[in-house]
Amino acid sequence: MSTLPVLIGRDLCKDYPMNEAPVHALRGVSLEVGAGEYVAIAGPSGSGKSTLLQLIGGIDSPSSGTVEILGTLLNELSDRDLTRLRLTRLGFVFQRFHLLPVLSARENVELPMAEAGVRGKERRNRALELLAYVGLEHRAAHRATQLSGGEMQRVAIARALANRPALLLADEPTGELDAATGDEILTLFRRLNRDGTT
Repeated sequence: MSTLPVLIGRDLCKDYPMNEAPVHALRGVSLEVGAGEYVAIAGPSGSGKSTLLQLIGGIDSPSSGTVEILGTLLNELSDRDLTRLRLTRLGFVFQRFHLLPVLSARENVELPMAEAGVRGKERRNRALELLAYVGLEHRAAHRATQLSGGEMQRVAIARALANRPALLLADEPTGELDAATGDEILTLFRRLNRDGTT
């Protein structure tokens, strides 16, 4: 019995209209990612890597082609259902962290669980477990503005894992970090994958 791929992208294209001629950010990209895989998308700046991640993450829609997450075609979902799928089945880690500065590290990790309807005590416990997993349990009460870049990225990773996503997407997660801290973050991603995260 074969397992369903976590992600299937078929013939993905993304065009942006411009005055003179459209910009083709992505043309005919297809990919499939199975459960437990660790995939890196590499290429020069402007080659469409971030665009591809936005399409497979349901943040943007392709001009043509389809994206399927766990057997569900994203283009067939209502806005509400797409939002729910992103919240519960996908985890996002961005280059610029996107933490809420007025919230503590723990509260930032709790936020997607609150949106998904997870109860308070369970949210707090899971957030603390995730912060411990990324080595930041001692910083749980600190606001995002009191954290270093590497610490903020680890909080962002913990937040992305909050709802136990089927697929974790990271867009240049080391781009704002120094080389040593970037290596620590990549080591954390490899550990996440060994522990079962796709």
